Amino acid sequence: MGAGHDHGHGHAHGAPAGGTVTAAYRGRLRVALAITLTVMVVEIVGGVLADSLALIADAAHMATDAVGLGMALLAIHFASRPPSDRRTFGYARAEILAALANCLLLLGVGGYVLYEAIERFVTPAGTEGGLTVVFGAVGLVANMVSLTLLMRGQRESLNVRGAFLEVAADALGSLAVIVSALVILGTGWQPADPIASLVIGLMIVPRTLRLLRETLDVLLEAAPKDVDIAEVRSHILALDGVEDVHDLHAWTITSGMPVLSAHVVVSTEVLTAIGHEKMLHELQGCLGDHFDVEHCTFQLEPGGHAEHEARLCH
Repeated sequence: MGAGHDHGHGHAHGAPAGGTVTAAYRGRLRVALAITLTVMVVEIVGGVLADSLALIADAAHMATDAVGLGMALLAIHFASRPPSDRRTFGYARAEILAALANCLLLLGVGGYVLYEAIERFVTPAGTEGGLTVVFGAVGLVANMVSLTLLMRGQRESLNVRGAFLEVAADALGSLAVIVSALVILGTGWQPADPIASLVIGLMIVPRTLRLLRETLDVLLEAAPKDVDIAEVRSHILALDGVEDVHDLHAWTITSGMPVLSAHVVVSTEVLTAIGHEKMLHELQGCLGDHFDVEHCTFQLEPGGHAEHEARLCH
């Protein structure tokens, strides 16, 4: 029979002891949520007063950001719940589900903004440039504060990255609002407002698609992007006594929690000489030195065991 062993390596980018990576940024997400809600209300008021579609579009995006940040905070709550016999990894993947829902919301808002911008070309409106500049500047400053709060966390958590990308798109959207308002003030050219709205919509969609791809990779249990399975296999096979590696899998439970499992065939002579424990330590050291994998599970097998398993399965 094979021997199984699980080992976790601590890394700077791994999940903290108190929960998932995103949990470390709970306070910053709350502040960003408060800022987002405040700016959303301000831009709605400004959009109505100035009859600016660009401000209304940015406010709509802010509303989506608020929902996304709220879902991220809710996911942290569920992800921090302890594992059970039924859910052995706890609720850690709730963060990824929240990121997926966030992506779908962003795509919906992006489509809405693009549609409304085209409608504004068909039915022009008189936008008040001065008010639009003021409210756009308020949004830009607030977004820059939120970006500063989320800068570090976006490198470690898909959920925080989703929030960061939304706020970044908002900052660019606020800049587009200001530019369009200045054009209207300087030239009176009203199409600048729906053009700014188109820019905001086009900024939302590509970033969202990239985040959606990363989120789906986690849900489909693709190998982590920084783990090369062929290289992992080569490192394991390079150890003395290792004859083969099969059933090698690497996937991600949630942000900062990559895991790996493998069946490692070791010659009977080596297993007899050094024992299972030393062989497991060598495997752990091999992967721990070269790959950022949070949990590794190995099953050691003597030569011929794989064929025995195959006969049992059939």
